[in-house]
Amino acid sequence: MIDFFDAFGAAFALIVGMDRDLAEIVWLSLRVSLTAVAFAALIGFPLGAAIAISRFPGRQAIVVALNSLMGLPPVVVGLIVFLLLSRAGPFGVLGLLFTPTAMVIAQTILITPIIAALARQTVEDLLTEYDEQLRSLGAGPLTTLQTLLWDGRFRMLTTLLAGFGRATAEVGAVMIVGGNIDHVTRVMTTAIALELSKGDLALALGLGIILITLSLCVNGTAFVVNDLASRRYG
Repeated sequence: MIDFFDAFGAAFALIVGMDRDLAEIVWLSLRVSLTAVAFAALIGFPLGAAIAISRFPGRQAIVVALNSLMGLPPVVVGLIVFLLLSRAGPFGVLGLLFTPTAMVIAQTILITPIIAALARQTVEDLLTEYDEQLRSLGAGPLTTLQTLLWDGRFRMLTTLLAGFGRATAEVGAVMIVGGNIDHVTRVMTTAIALELSKGDLALALGLGIILITLSLCVNGTAFVVNDLASRRYG
């Protein structure tokens, strides 16, 4: 029991004192996750919106596939990216394996279906509401897409937060493609697993506290954004 409270005390001391190793791990985690979310948004928002406003054979199958990909197993994604970036893989010559770039690639693949699927649902709901008005104004597909994305910007922000939350909590894929290398590819989730196995409860708890706090902030922000959007647009 004493060791338990001592570990918590040491963890808070690391956080308050801005321990160098802890800060480095947190910064890398945020950098990798935010970069992955940015790339996923650039791909997912236009893709999801385009599917929402388009009508073509096989569309329903694509929607089902996109929704299914939201549950991609991280270890499978990590394995595929590993094989692609390994020396024997097609992109091995780039030397990206066991680098933060490889981790960004893996997280982008994981997050893109989530952002695309949620964006598609948002745009489709808005299209149902504004379809007649947009048609009467003679809006083309590109104008319609831009208008609906802008009108649903608050919901899109919530989608981004969902993607960011998924990225920061991910461990399997980044462990495989990043290798959990100290001062190079060690992020919060992989560091917690490693430090716990080594018996360093203070650092593991410190990172865990920051991760939980980050998750609470993300969910709190999403709630506030949804509440503001509901009040503004009814």
